[in-house]
Amino acid sequence: MNAYAKRVFEELQVKVPWEKEFLQSVEEVFESLGTVLDENPQYEANKVLERMVNPERIISFQVPWLNKDNEIEVNTGYRVQFNSALGPYKGGLRFHPSVNLSVMKFLAFEQTFKDSLTTLPMGGAKGGSDFNPKGTTDFEIMNFCKSFMRELFRHIGPDVDVPAGDIGVGAREIGYLFGEYKRLTHRYCGVLTGKGVGWGGSLVRVEATGFGAVYFLQHMLSLKNMDIAGKRIALSGFGNVAWGAALKAVQLGAKVVTISGPDGYILDEAGMDLDKVAYMLELRASGKDIVAPYADKFPGSKFIAGRKPWEVPVDIAMPCATQNELNGDDAQNLVNNKVKVVAEVSNMGCRPEAVACFQNAGITFAPGKAVNAGGVSTSCLEMSQNAGHTNWPSEEVDRKLHEIMTNIHAACVKNGKAQDGSIDYVAGANIAGFKRVADAMVAQGI
Repeated sequence: MNAYAKRVFEELQVKVPWEKEFLQSVEEVFESLGTVLDENPQYEANKVLERMVNPERIISFQVPWLNKDNEIEVNTGYRVQFNSALGPYKGGLRFHPSVNLSVMKFLAFEQTFKDSLTTLPMGGAKGGSDFNPKGTTDFEIMNFCKSFMRELFRHIGPDVDVPAGDIGVGAREIGYLFGEYKRLTHRYCGVLTGKGVGWGGSLVRVEATGFGAVYFLQHMLSLKNMDIAGKRIALSGFGNVAWGAALKAVQLGAKVVTISGPDGYILDEAGMDLDKVAYMLELRASGKDIVAPYADKFPGSKFIAGRKPWEVPVDIAMPCATQNELNGDDAQNLVNNKVKVVAEVSNMGCRPEAVACFQNAGITFAPGKAVNAGGVSTSCLEMSQNAGHTNWPSEEVDRKLHEIMTNIHAACVKNGKAQDGSIDYVAGANIAGFKRVADAMVAQGI
C-alpha cells in the first residue's frame, strides 16, 4: 500500500475500529492505488483520501411504526450520503436486520466508485434500516415505509439524492415510499428509482443487475477466447439479482446448476430452463426465504441443506446474495474444482482471503463494483426518462445497459492490464472509479 494511503487507512482504523465492513472496503480500494497516488501528488496535497473516507453527510433517525396489533415498534433508519463530486447521491435502501452504520458506510463507499465506473452523473450513497420485512404483513410494511419516508424526505430529491431498492426493498416498498413522499411534498418527480413501470419506472430495471453482470461476464470470457454457451454456472441467492443473471445466462445457452438460500442450495445437474427460472420468482414471492421447494417442484434436482454451492464443480461462479458470502475455504473448493472465472455480483461478496486465493491461482476474478453496476446504471436511465417525461422500450434500455457494461469492462481492462498481459480487474475497477471521483474533488476545491 502506498505510504499516503497507508497513513490515512491507519488513522481510519484508530478512528472507527468497530466498523469492520467499512474498513474492509476502504482497504480493498487503497491497496490498488499505489501507482496512481505516486504519479498524482495533487491528490495528497488536496487531502483527497482523507475527504474520500469521510461521508459528506450521515443521517440517522428513529422509525416508529404500528404493527398489526396496534403496538408501537421502533427501528433505526440511515442515509449515508458519501460523495457528490460526480452528481446527485445515488444508491439503494436496504431493509434487513444486519443493517448498521458500518454496513451502510461500506455500501455507500463502494457505491461511489461503482457509480463513477458507469461514467453517468451520479454520486455515491446508501441507506436503509434494521427493520426486518420477513413475516410482516403488507399493512405493517406500509406503516413502516411511511414512517421511514417522513424523515427521509427532508434529505432527498431528484437533483439531490435519488434512492433505489436493495435487499428487502422491492417494487412494493418503493411504491409505499414514493406515495408518502408525494403526499408530503406535493411533487410527482423522479425522487426514487425502481418504481412501477406504469408510474415512472423503467423497463428492464428489475432484470438489470443480473443482465448487466452476464454482459460483463461475456466480455471476461471473450478475453479468454471462451463463450458462455454450454458453460456450467453456479449462482448463489434466488432473489432479483440471481433471477436476472439466471435468466440471461439461460437465454445465452449457459447451464445454470445452482441457486441458494439461507436454508441451503439447489443442485440441478440438468441445468435450469426458462420455467425453472420463472419459478425463482414464485419462491421469492412466497416470503419464506427458502429454496428447498425447488427440489420438490423439479424432479432430478437436489436440495443440500445448510451448505453453500461453491463445492460444486463449475466453469463459472457468480455470488449473488450478500457481502462476505464466499470465504477462503469456498474459494479453495472452486480452485480445486478448476473454476475458470469468478464474477462477483453481490457487493463485496467475496472475503479478502477468497479474492487472494483466486488471484494467486490465476483465476480470472472481477469485483462487484464493476460486475453489478448494471442495476444503478439502469436506475440512472430511469432518472433520465423521468426528467424527460418519457419512457423507452425495453430494447432501447437493454441496448444502453449493454453499452454501459461494455464501457465499464473496457475501463477495467485499460487500468488493470499488467505488463504480462494479464488483467487485474480489482485494480482496474478501483483505479478507474477512483480517478474520476478524485479529479472532480480536486477541480471543485473544498
